[in-house]
Amino acid sequence: MTFKVPESVLVVIYTPELQTLLLERTDHPGFWQSVTGSLAESGEPLPVTCAREVEEETGWRAPAADFRNWDIEHTYAIFQQWRHRYAPGVTHNREHVFGLCVAQPFAPRLAPREHTASRWLNWREAADACFSWTNAQAIRLLADLPCPPQRQGAGQQLPCPAPRDRGRG
Repeated sequence: MTFKVPESVLVVIYTPELQTLLLERTDHPGFWQSVTGSLAESGEPLPVTCAREVEEETGWRAPAADFRNWDIEHTYAIFQQWRHRYAPGVTHNREHVFGLCVAQPFAPRLAPREHTASRWLNWREAADACFSWTNAQAIRLLADLPCPPQRQGAGQQLPCPAPRDRGRG
């Protein structure tokens, strides 16, 4: 059995109007979240992990360079029901927060083994809907993150800055 790497990314996908994409977990109905995923192998570059996970979970293709590292990390206990996915004795995960600004909401192509539904909500509603405090906290940072008004072609990432108010967990 191949164990998961206890290091992951959290990718907040949002529009210039701060509409935020949430996905409902298949294994826990009612648990809404942004895109998350573990490194495929120790040492995988974090933006590469972001691009892979976003494409796997939503079907959206974005180059690794489009993901903005918000320089926020959290270390938290892995829920008991998910610890079997990790090597024996691993109890904590380190999560890195990234953002991806897209021109407009898109209809994700969900990975049915991971998610059953998606929805776009304004950032306040999205933060309130998240089951993970780290996810909710990251989405709340969008209030300090206005995207530039210029638009690129449909489906292209916009050059949004990282949040001004950075926190460490």
